[in-house]
Amino acid sequence: MKRLILAAGLSCAVAAPAAAETELSFYLGWQTLPHSRITGELPNGGGSYDELVGWEGKPFEMPPYYGARATWWRTDTLGFGVEYTHTKAYAPSDTKNALGFSRLEFTDGHNVATVNVMKRWPELWGKTTPYVGGGLGVAFPHVDAKHNSGSRTYGFQVTGPAARLMAGASYPINDRFSVFGEYQFTYSSNEGEFDDGGTFKTDIKTNALNVGISMKF
Repeated sequence: MKRLILAAGLSCAVAAPAAAETELSFYLGWQTLPHSRITGELPNGGGSYDELVGWEGKPFEMPPYYGARATWWRTDTLGFGVEYTHTKAYAPSDTKNALGFSRLEFTDGHNVATVNVMKRWPELWGKTTPYVGGGLGVAFPHVDAKHNSGSRTYGFQVTGPAARLMAGASYPINDRFSVFGEYQFTYSSNEGEFDDGGTFKTDIKTNALNVGISMKF
């Protein structure tokens, strides 16, 4: 799925007319998650549950938090594109213990893919170009859960709709490359399944400060 998102971005670049500017961006960052509730049915007939989770992001632990996007700037100020972000969400020990899990996480990762609309203001701050953007898409996390009843869930699931918002600024290194920094927020509504009859439903929200490099052509 990750390869498909990147391939879609590259195909946008190939298909863009010569008069348009195509930009490929890659970033790392610091990612945190607010609390949210997780509800559902425990595996193997363990009953229903409803817990407040203080999700942990651990962005600098392997596998790290990262993202990539391709933007086709149709004018100097308006662009469209696609973006993939590899976020992560770990349930803390108190939540796992309360629900009988030894593992409960989305760590390869809590993947979000969106189609974006971007707006920028060239030359507003001299060489520095501020921009904002937003997108709609889907979440397809890698669910990694191990329950004390013997249930083991390990694999990708398409869990629901997702959205992102961002605001940042870029600065050119030369005619082709630039560096950028941004704040980015993502939201996803997730419904999925544990093996042996369990289910989960939770909203995942992330706040991230990203730094990266872009290439235009």
